Amino acid sequence: ADKFLNAALKGKLLPLYALKWICGKSMKTLQEEQNIIEISSPVTVVGDIHGQFYDLLKILDLGGKPPSTKYLFLGDYVDRGKHSVQVITLLLCLKIRYPDHITLLRGNHECREISAHYGFFSECCAKYGGNDDDSGDVWKAFTDVFDYLPLAALINQKVFAVHAGLSPGIVCLDQIRVLDRFSELVKFSPLQDLVWSDPTEVHKGFWKSDRGNGFLFGEDIVDRFLKENGLTRIVRSHQLCKDGYQEFFGAKVLTVWSAPNYCYRMENKASILTFDKDCQYKFTKFDASEKNLEAAKEIFQQ
Repeated sequence: ADKFLNAALKGKLLPLYALKWICGKSMKTLQEEQNIIEISSPVTVVGDIHGQFYDLLKILDLGGKPPSTKYLFLGDYVDRGKHSVQVITLLLCLKIRYPDHITLLRGNHECREISAHYGFFSECCAKYGGNDDDSGDVWKAFTDVFDYLPLAALINQKVFAVHAGLSPGIVCLDQIRVLDRFSELVKFSPLQDLVWSDPTEVHKGFWKSDRGNGFLFGEDIVDRFLKENGLTRIVRSHQLCKDGYQEFFGAKVLTVWSAPNYCYRMENKASILTFDKDCQYKFTKFDASEKNLEAAKEIFQQ
């Protein structure tokens, strides 16, 4: 495992047998976890990464490497960026090596339908394409792991962390705890809403989302959910933030975005979100890595 982790930290593509071992071992570890993971602070929360491997390395340098730092990743590890294979390989290796210090939640891109169309499948084919069966096997192995990723986390029993947002089908946490998560994301389901919904300061209640999946939810919905479950705030990712983060409803909802210069062209900042031992929070902003900027230049020169 350490051999694979050291190679993954260097961004090396591991052989097929190694990836299958990593995926199998990860599923066994994840299978033992509940739908909602309970975490004690201090913890560092990371938002969308989207295949930006060198920015992930920058996050680990900025926040500190495990086990000295405990991490909660909110999903969307793959698609859009050029190094989704390296990102998910490294995160799974870290999960295997430091299972109590790495929590990986599911995002809307951690599914077969989305990752087949937004870059991850084609990247697997390009990087393991000498044999069509190999490239398909790599993508299938990773997407099988996606079905095992937990849905949410609770920090100090007070902060609810999820990839995206709330669902009209979920009022209390126990309704999340009993969901069957071990499957492909199903449209028009509470599981789908958790990884697709967004807060809105324009409307109250639940509204149809322009994304075509999930809902928009207003401050009244947040207040009800927090009161019902004895919580203080919600932490999520899922939405690009020009400054790397955004606070909604008087900081009752915090959005953390961790992919700087998203898609190598958005010129946005990124951030990580740290909760200290007293559960006080702080955003730390950062810029894109040199490798990210080099990739941007290559793309615009083509």
